[in-house]
Formats: sequence, structure tokens, C-alpha cells
Amino acid sequence: MKEKDNSLKKLDGEPDWEVFDAPALVGETLRFVSGDQTGNRFRMSYFREQQNNLVARVWFGPVTEGPPGHAHGGSIAAVLDEVLGLAAWAAGHSIVVGNLNVSFRQLLPLQTVVQVNTRVISVQGRKIMVHGEICSLEGIVLATGEALCIKITAENLQAESMRSEG
Repeated sequence: MKEKDNSLKKLDGEPDWEVFDAPALVGETLRFVSGDQTGNRFRMSYFREQQNNLVARVWFGPVTEGPPGHAHGGSIAAVLDEVLGLAAWAAGHSIVVGNLNVSFRQLLPLQTVVQVNTRVISVQGRKIMVHGEICSLEGIVLATGEALCIKITAENLQAESMRSEG
């Protein structure tokens, strides 16, 4: 239990990072991945680092298991989907993720804290490209991802809602 508690302290981030209140920005939509901060799936903390990029610290719990003792690729993709999409929102773009590409580099051990670094690469009209990587706290790249995000408007959402109802 003590080892687990010490590991979770790493969710606190670095001293020069600013805590980022993700739920205040996008509301309850974060509940799929980061909504349960007390369970055995994920525990996450969001920050802005010195270059103002969004950074997340993530603990992959035992129920994210795929290969024995390691996180399932789907859980890694879900984290990248949330964090890369949120990076676009944090940069001022209301978006949905239109395409997500994930490359798995190394197995991600369960019950360890990793870091997700993000960068908004380009903004062209309604398209925002965001890159990210999941790294061990020692800097080993475990997975990379890129998300093509599409800007949405209230009118887009209303039209989609009407289409799905009718």
C-alpha cells in the first residue's frame, strides 16, 4: 500500500507547472477517462507547463490491464483521445476529435504514473492538429499519438442533435 501511495504522489506534477482545471473548461464530458479519481481505472492530473502546453500525469490502474501487468492498448488510446482533445480546448478551440492515430512503442506497466505531453501543431480553418506522447517519468516514450480535431459550433451541435432525433 505504501508503494502505491508514493506512486500516486507523482500525480502532483512539477513545482513550476500550473494546475489546470480541466472540468471547469469542458464540464462533465471528462467522466469517461478522468472522471473517477478514486477507482482502479485511471487517476489523472492536468497542468500547464512553462511553454503553456497541456501536460497530464496519469496513473493506469489494474482494471486497465491488457497484457499481464501492463495497460491495454485501448486504455492508452482513450487517454490520448481525452488529453489531445483537451489540449485543443485549452488552446481555445471547441473541437471534437475526428481522427486519432496511436503508435505503441513500449509496454506501459500498470500502477505507475506516466506523463502525457501535448503540442498543438497547426490550425488550418476548422482543422486543428495536436500531437502528444506518453512517457515514463524517466523520459522513455511508451506511446505517441496525433489527433486531427475539428472545430465545432453551437449550430453544428444543434444540427447533429436534430439529425439524431429525427
